[in-house]
Amino acid sequence: MLKSKLDILAFGVHPDDVELGCAGTLLMAVAEGKKVGIVDLTRGELGTRGSAELRLEEAARAAEIMKVSVRENLEMADGFFETDETNLRKIIRAIRRYQPDIILANAPEDRHPDHGRSAKLVSDAAFLSGLRKIITEDDGKEQAAWRASYVFHYIQDRFIQPGFVIDISPFMEQKMEAILAYGSQFYSTDSKEPTTYISTPQFLETVKARAMMLGKRIGVAYAEGYISEKIIGLKSFDGIIQNVT
Repeated sequence: MLKSKLDILAFGVHPDDVELGCAGTLLMAVAEGKKVGIVDLTRGELGTRGSAELRLEEAARAAEIMKVSVRENLEMADGFFETDETNLRKIIRAIRRYQPDIILANAPEDRHPDHGRSAKLVSDAAFLSGLRKIITEDDGKEQAAWRASYVFHYIQDRFIQPGFVIDISPFMEQKMEAILAYGSQFYSTDSKEPTTYISTPQFLETVKARAMMLGKRIGVAYAEGYISEKIIGLKSFDGIIQNVT
């Protein structure tokens, strides 16, 4: 059963992946009146800091900041999920439930091995979702086949040359606010938890620095980069940012 069609559905393997990778784009889409949703594949239960339960609470707070229409967690096994029929069907059901025009997914290769595996899993499910002979049900009713027009992969920790970038300058402050909703994961002077790769104050600076670097490439303050699985077509040159740098 179609509950609420979305314009964009963003997948992240861990709660906070979407915030770090594409929150600015989602904030901009919501401001434009588009309907946006997030699906987290796991609860991030293997994270050194915090707990799965706390991560779910933080994800809900971040969703409120971004004003997304829906956020779900598919509760796959953090670190050990596989590209198998069970997990593919979970994602297919989510795609068919919300019928997004655009899917955003993890980076195809990154420092954390879950990111690349998630990218392939979501990409495969996005294709299979369009095959009508794959039968799935939602709330006891058979779902219609659905294939999104595009699957884009956001850039995460390791730099990957983007196929295109999106100007998020007006939304950078809100993006950082959404990231900081995960108080258990990032730097805090009050935390007694072990220090991790992402919990140093320098890590958050690199998030802003990456956005600044990508923004500079197109002559704006901040941007987010994406990799496209197919060539993007333009109807005209009207939407292209004039790069004066």
